[in-house]
Amino acid sequence: MHINYFLELYESGYREFAGIHLSGADLKNRILVDVNLTDANLTGADLKRTFLTKATLKGAKLNWTDFSFAKMSESSLAYADLTKANLRGCFLVRSDLTGAQLSGSNLSYVNLSRANLTGANLCGANLCGANLRGANLSGANLAWAHLSGARLSGAELDETRLDAANLEGAWLNGVDLHGMDLSGVNLKDAKLNGSNLDNTNLSAANLTQATLRGVSLVGANLSSSDLTGAILWNARLNGADLTRADLTRANLGDASLEGAVVEGTEFTDAVLPRAAQAYLLESVRGTTRWTHRESRDTLENSEFIDRLSF
Repeated sequence: MHINYFLELYESGYREFAGIHLSGADLKNRILVDVNLTDANLTGADLKRTFLTKATLKGAKLNWTDFSFAKMSESSLAYADLTKANLRGCFLVRSDLTGAQLSGSNLSYVNLSRANLTGANLCGANLCGANLRGANLSGANLAWAHLSGARLSGAELDETRLDAANLEGAWLNGVDLHGMDLSGVNLKDAKLNGSNLDNTNLSAANLTQATLRGVSLVGANLSSSDLTGAILWNARLNGADLTRADLTRANLGDASLEGAVVEGTEFTDAVLPRAAQAYLLESVRGTTRWTHRESRDTLENSEFIDRLSF
């Protein structure tokens, strides 16, 4: 359909355009509220700053489409193909992206608050600075995704894939990540206060300067992880594997470490709970990963306190 005819029909009140072909069309800055574009072909179309509130784009072909700064709250993009699409700064609050294909897409600074992304493919997508608070990402694929500075507090992450994701500086307060595979993930400067990381695989993860107040890491695998300067006040690390982990300058005041494996763990300048002193002195053994010092010697260079003082 010719773009001018499409716009004339819309202006006259027509809203049903299922299956329409508008690939490469220039629709930027248009108002297309409540339009039905189910299974439409908009490949490579320009929809910058377009108003698509409550629009239906279910199953649409949207590869390389430019939606930057578009208003699309409460829209349906379920099962749409948005591979390599540009959604930078797009407003998608409470929108439905169930099963959408978003691999390699630019979703930087997008607002996906309370959006449904169940089963969506976001592999390698750019989600830097994205607002995903309260979003449902259950079963979504976020492997290799760039989530630095993203806000994920209150998000549903059940069975979500985060393999090799970059979560530097991300906000994950109160999120349930128990049992997930986060090995090698970059969580530098991330906020994980009150989160559930029980039995989570965080081996070789980068948690430098991360804030983990009140976090639960019971049975977690933190072997070879970097926790330099991390704040773990009141954290539960019972039974956690800290083999060859780096806790240099980490603050573990009021933390629980009963049953933690501390072979080759680096404790230099760490702040540790006095209640765990006897257990640690009895259990620590081996040499550290980077400095090859006796782990016990680094423990003696740490500070034991009764309670954390601010």
